Amino acid sequence: MDDYLLNEREQWEALKRWVRENGPAIVLGVAVAALGLGGYRWWQARENNADLAAGAMYVQMENAFAQGNRTQAFILLGDLERQYPSSPYADQAKLASARAFVEDGELDRAADELRDVMQHSGDSILRLIARQRLARVQIAQHQPSQALVTLKGADPGALAPQYAEARGDAYYAMGDRSAALAQYRLARATDVGGETDTGLLDLKISDLAAEVATPAAPQNTNPSAPGAKTGKPSAPQAAAPAAGTHPR
Repeated sequence: MDDYLLNEREQWEALKRWVRENGPAIVLGVAVAALGLGGYRWWQARENNADLAAGAMYVQMENAFAQGNRTQAFILLGDLERQYPSSPYADQAKLASARAFVEDGELDRAADELRDVMQHSGDSILRLIARQRLARVQIAQHQPSQALVTLKGADPGALAPQYAEARGDAYYAMGDRSAALAQYRLARATDVGGETDTGLLDLKISDLAAEVATPAAPQNTNPSAPGAKTGKPSAPQAAAPAAGTHPR
């Protein structure tokens, strides 16, 4: 017991010596830490204010688009990008402008905006959204093979159903019905949260399933055989499923 108390006393004395010898450094460290905490709080408040301002500007831009005032909307977009370039609202504004370009048929400009967000946004979810939308724009530009390359460039994570449906649209545009059907079914199976338009997806699946299950009948080249070609136009085939190639 005495040995234990002695050890405690020795430890206490050693600690006091360490404090005496390192006191100034400790005080300085505490002061620096306090200064850092104060600086962080100031920076955090500044960031919060910046987020509020950027958010307000984004809402104004969205309202301008909704009212058909594209000129004002793009002025606000430019201001947002210049004043708050690192804000997620700047990236969301680019996604909104890309949607406006798509609605006006300016697919090249839409692709540029989406590519910029995909490559430079600091928000991983926004990068994934931009990548998926860029692939849809590329399908609309008759570049389905490039859309597949775009979709392959990242792990979609929670956006897996949307990525699978976009791949299905790309394969459908390329004429590969079986691959398209497989991707639509994958999208349906993995969409547990209702992230896709399940009604449209079910329509794609049912139409393609019937088409893939019914192979085309071989043509009979013998004119005298029953059912031979008579030169009359054949009956129109069933309409292909909506591929959803218009970017959403």
